[in-house]
Amino acid sequence: MAFRSRNPSAEPALGTSATAFSAGILLLRLMLGLIMMAHGSQKLFGWFGGEGISGTGKSFTELGYPAGKTMAVVAGLSEGLGGAGIFLGLLTPLAAAALLGTMINALDVTWAGGFFAPKGVEFTLLIAVAAAAIALTGPGRHAVDHYLPVLRHHRLSYGVAAIILAAVASCVVLLIRG
Repeated sequence: MAFRSRNPSAEPALGTSATAFSAGILLLRLMLGLIMMAHGSQKLFGWFGGEGISGTGKSFTELGYPAGKTMAVVAGLSEGLGGAGIFLGLLTPLAAAALLGTMINALDVTWAGGFFAPKGVEFTLLIAVAAAAIALTGPGRHAVDHYLPVLRHHRLSYGVAAIILAAVASCVVLLIRG
């Protein structure tokens, strides 16, 4: 793919320039990151109309999660730090795994509400797929990862590993929930 090429003027197979690809991924990362940081801050701090740890913990307990407050902290940190990682393009595969794992749990508890808002899964599903897509594509050129030797050249295997990590971690949490 062109964004991994040593030739900066090389074109990806579909004719999209590396610059256009990175700009598109940057836009997606910035919005997804901001949205998820806001959702995390709702759970952790009660900002933006959220319930904070106590209220979110009570909701988690009602949904069958043990240690509701602890699960609220885990979800809030996963969303907040995962969102920040996606926003910055920092440790992108791990950040995407944090978001995807959280969204898999959210899909499980909201699936009975149908597809469309306000009780449906459409928004949660969009967030999950966007996180998985970023895990697979990488953060593009405009990212902190681009300056880290290990992650400078995103590999498909990193994205696949992130998706597997998210699936396994979320399944463990869902099994604990029972």
